Amino acid sequence: MTSIELIAELRSHANPANVAGMAQFGINPHDTLGVSIPVVRELAKRAGRDHALAAALWESGIHEARVLAALVDDPRWVTEEQMERWVTAFDSWDVCDQVCSNLFDRTPFAWDKTVAWSSRPEEFVKRAGFVLMAALAVHDKRASDQQFEALLPIIAREADDARNFVRKAVNWALRGIGKRNRALNTLAIATAQTIGAMPDKTARWVAADALRELTSDAVQARLR
Repeated sequence: MTSIELIAELRSHANPANVAGMAQFGINPHDTLGVSIPVVRELAKRAGRDHALAAALWESGIHEARVLAALVDDPRWVTEEQMERWVTAFDSWDVCDQVCSNLFDRTPFAWDKTVAWSSRPEEFVKRAGFVLMAALAVHDKRASDQQFEALLPIIAREADDARNFVRKAVNWALRGIGKRNRALNTLAIATAQTIGAMPDKTARWVAADALRELTSDAVQARLR
């Protein structure tokens, strides 16, 4: 399928009522069609992996086409330059999350970007750094505990960023690392306790929410 065909199909599923609903959840309505994620995923299955197709979909600027681009791109062909170009174009948390957890986390640059992006000032670039941490905790089965342990001081350092989309990603990263295995759970809980002792209310929220899940019976039973 070509980008023109895929975009035409996306437009055929456009739903203005969905756009309004998405906006209520903080999703940028600009160039958004209101197509549901299951429809986008089905189109991705039909299209298959295609790096050039992904580039064309991304360049369209259409919200759902950019989500689709992340699903059809081949991580083996993604360059560091592409990652930097795409991340600076993020204008919505869902595009950020879909790209990071379906594509960027599969690239050889993912670990370096968690560190680099987590210290950037732009809201969605910074979010991307922490979403990558959470995604790697789930998807990178070969990563060592030491690699994730090295990210915990970064999480603690940025836990006082009050911007909604950043603080939620910081929290997500902490919870994701803490659910990987028992050793990292112990370290993540200790990090959350350190964050919770900070005077900043955002940091205290990050800590309390993470501790609630990391110490829960469900998580502890699974890790046992």
